[in-house]
Amino acid sequence: MKTIAATVTEYIKTKPYLASALNEGIINLTSLARNIHNDIENLMRKKVNQGAIVMSLKRVSDDAAFSVTKKISRVLKNIGDITVRSYLVDYGFLLSETLLLTQANLLKEIENKKNIFYTSSRGVSESNIVVSQNIISLVDDLFKNEVCHSKVENLSSITIKLPVDNVKIPGIYYFIFQRLSWEGVNIREVISTSNEFTILMNEDDVDIAFKVIKNLKKL
Repeated sequence: MKTIAATVTEYIKTKPYLASALNEGIINLTSLARNIHNDIENLMRKKVNQGAIVMSLKRVSDDAAFSVTKKISRVLKNIGDITVRSYLVDYGFLLSETLLLTQANLLKEIENKKNIFYTSSRGVSESNIVVSQNIISLVDDLFKNEVCHSKVENLSSITIKLPVDNVKIPGIYYFIFQRLSWEGVNIREVISTSNEFTILMNEDDVDIAFKVIKNLKKL
């Protein structure tokens, strides 16, 4: 039969944000035990003493061998290049039958231009493109027949290169965004690939965001 300690450990492993808080020592164990009491009882299918959950949580937070956060820290210490770009514009377009062709025309126009930033993301009903501010007039002209529902200027981006094993560790993005949120950085958009992601924000926030991300390597 599974013990209370094993059940609590497995439960916390599925909650990276709780593992992070326990590792940082910033969460009240009694309050957490009260909050997860019903979940633990449901998993064990029997009544469980709240004090036993508190003791199990203490073992989890003290166990040097256990911590999703420690795995995350090892990944973040190996963060690669951090690239900052300023003077960007974020366009939001509704999807249409001609949108991809219009984007292709834009790429053709800028393929030989130096120092031009371009990236795009596509959802179910809309698509965003982020470009350098110095080609606004070109974008406005090429996309004049598309439905633009948003256009935000004076943005900056930070692109982070992650180690290849980041895809095997749950909670990487949560860990990063948690710390940005703590510093009051509002993320406008996230564009990612397997081992790299770009966050878009107001220019006023980029210095704070860069410092937060750079300090992750020191964890």
